[in-house]
Amino acid sequence: MSMGHYTNLTDPRTELEVVRDWNGVDQVVLRSPRGAYARVSLHGGQVLSWRNDRGEELLFTSSKFLDVQAIFKPPKAMRGGIPICFPQFGNSGTLEQHGFARNRIWALDEEHPPLNQNDNNSKASVDLILKPSEDDLKCWPHGFEFRLRVSLTKDGNLSLVSRIRNVNGKPFSFSFGYHTYLSVSDISEVRIEGLETLDYLDNLSQRERFTEQGDAITFESEVDRVYVSSPNVIAVLDHEKKRTFVIRKEGLPDVVVWNPWEKKSKNIVDFGDEEYKQMLCVDAAAAERQITLKPGEEWTGKLELSEVPSTNCSGHLDQPALPVQTAAAARLGLGPQQPAPICSSA
Repeated sequence: MSMGHYTNLTDPRTELEVVRDWNGVDQVVLRSPRGAYARVSLHGGQVLSWRNDRGEELLFTSSKFLDVQAIFKPPKAMRGGIPICFPQFGNSGTLEQHGFARNRIWALDEEHPPLNQNDNNSKASVDLILKPSEDDLKCWPHGFEFRLRVSLTKDGNLSLVSRIRNVNGKPFSFSFGYHTYLSVSDISEVRIEGLETLDYLDNLSQRERFTEQGDAITFESEVDRVYVSSPNVIAVLDHEKKRTFVIRKEGLPDVVVWNPWEKKSKNIVDFGDEEYKQMLCVDAAAAERQITLKPGEEWTGKLELSEVPSTNCSGHLDQPALPVQTAAAARLGLGPQQPAPICSSA
C-alpha cells in the first residue's frame, strides 16, 4: 500500500503503520521512540487517539459511538478525538453543523508542498488532503485544497497543521476549528488558565458578549463560549491527575470552550449520560469572524498539544491563576497575544 508522504523517526522503536476500522477506512498510526502514540483516520482527517509514553489516553472518545454508528450511513464523525471543522464552525451558517470536512474521506497527500526546512526534525508525521466533491460544490461552491499534517514529536507532543488554499476564481470565506475533546478525570476538578479578562460570546445566551471575571475558568454547569482575541498559549489543569494540557495555536484567534453537562448529555445520541464528567472541549478556532481568501491565497492554522505535570494543584487550586500566557509562552517560544491569521499568496 502506498503511504504517500510521511516522516518516520530513525529510532528502530518508532513505527508508522496503516490499519483499517470497522468500516474499512484506513487509519494511520504514529509512534514516538519513547512510546507515545497517535491514530489518525482518513475519515474526516480526524485524530482519534493520542496517548502518552505511559499508555494513558489523552483524548476523550464516547463509549456510545459504536452503539449508534450503524444508524448513520455513510459513517459520521466520531464523537471525540479532534474533528476538523471546515468550512463552518458550529451551526452559524447554512451548512451542516461544523461543516462537511469531518464527514468526508480524505486521501494521503502524495505531493504536499514543504512546510519549512526544520518541520520534520524528530517527528513522525502523515500528510492528508481533501478536495471538494461535486456534492460539496453544490452546497458550498468554492474550489479549495485542504492539506493537513498530523505529527507526533519524539517528546510525545501532538501537532496539527492545516493549510487551505483558494483554487477558485473568486474569493471565499470560511470559519474553522480543531474541535479538541480532552480526556479529564472529573470536570469539577478542572480549570482553564490563560483566558482571564477576555471577552467571550455565550452561545447559551444568543451569542451575547460578556467579559470573563474569574481568575480561571472552572465548571459547575453547561458551558458553550467563544473566547475572542485569545492568547497563543493556554493551559488546562486537571487537579486529580496532576496533569496540565498546554495548548499552543497559531493563525486561530479564538478559543471555544464546551461541556454539555448533565441535561444536554442525555439528548445527544452518541454520548453517554454521564460522560460529560470525563471530557472538556477546548478548541483553537476562527469562529467569531470568518477568514477570507483571495484566489491563489493560502491560510495556515496550527495546533500543538503537550502534556506536562501540573505545578498548580493540590492546595493551590484556590490561588490566583498562573500567568500562563506569559510562562507557557516563554517555554514554547511564543508571544503573549494571538497574531492575525496567517495567509500567503501563491
